[in-house]
Amino acid sequence: MVTAEQVREELKDVIDPELGYNIVDLGLIYGVTVQDARVEVVMTMTTPGCPASQYIQNGTHERLLAIEGVDDADVEVVWSPPWDPSMMSDDAKRHFGFD
Repeated sequence: MVTAEQVREELKDVIDPELGYNIVDLGLIYGVTVQDARVEVVMTMTTPGCPASQYIQNGTHERLLAIEGVDDADVEVVWSPPWDPSMMSDDAKRHFGFD
């Protein structure tokens, strides 16, 4: 069975095309729930008007379905809490000069 940790690791393959960095380290993934072969992801975007929102959401959904053992996936985009740079991983903060 797939774990939430495995899902997060796989989602590092999804890159925000504007920032050129993966959505996990950017802090866009708020939650991962795995129940049997179904995965639900709650995520956000850097801004509500993000022009790449649909691209990132679709890429996340496609990546989830490509994980061995995942038969169904749902991606929910939320705006609360709003994203801010403090949500990034230490590596991403260093990359973007927020350290």
